[in-house]
Amino acid sequence: MPTRPERSQLGGERRVSLAVVDRILSGFKGEPGELIPVLQAVQSRIGYLPEDALRLIAHHCHVAESSVFGVVTFYEQFHLRRQGSHVIKVCRGTGCHVRGSARIMRALEKKLGIRAGETTPDYSFTLERVACFGACALSPVVMVSGRIYAHMTPAKALKLVEKLK
Repeated sequence: MPTRPERSQLGGERRVSLAVVDRILSGFKGEPGELIPVLQAVQSRIGYLPEDALRLIAHHCHVAESSVFGVVTFYEQFHLRRQGSHVIKVCRGTGCHVRGSARIMRALEKKLGIRAGETTPDYSFTLERVACFGACALSPVVMVSGRIYAHMTPAKALKLVEKLK
C-alpha cells in the first residue's frame, strides 16, 4: 500500500495544505474505482495535481502511485502543473490549419512570451495546441476557458488576450 505523504504542504508553484485534499477525500469511500472522480475533484479545487496530492490519492484509493501517475498522464484533462487563469486552446485540425491557425499560434506565443504547452510566469495564461475541436465550419477556432471563438485571425486573437488581461 502506498505510504501517506507526511509533509503538511503540497509543493510547486503555489502552497496548498494537505488538509484541503483530506477534506475532498473524506467525501469518497476510498475505493480504486473512485480514482478518476477523486482526481477530478482535487484538480477542480486546486487547479492541478501536485505530486504530494497524487501520493495521498493513491493511499486513499488503495492503488499504486504508478497507477495514479499513469491515469493522470494518459488523460489530457489532468494537469501536473498549475494552469493559467485563462487557458487558450488553438485548434490545429486540418480546417483550422488551412485557414491560418499556425499564424494564430505564433502570434499568441510571441505576445505571451511562451510556447504551446506552457504557462505565463504570472499564471495568467496557459497556451495549448488541440488536434481538433470539430468546429470546422467556424475555423479557425480558438477556445478560451471553455468558450469558442470562431473565424479567428492573429489580430483578433491578440485583441482577445488584451481584453482578458
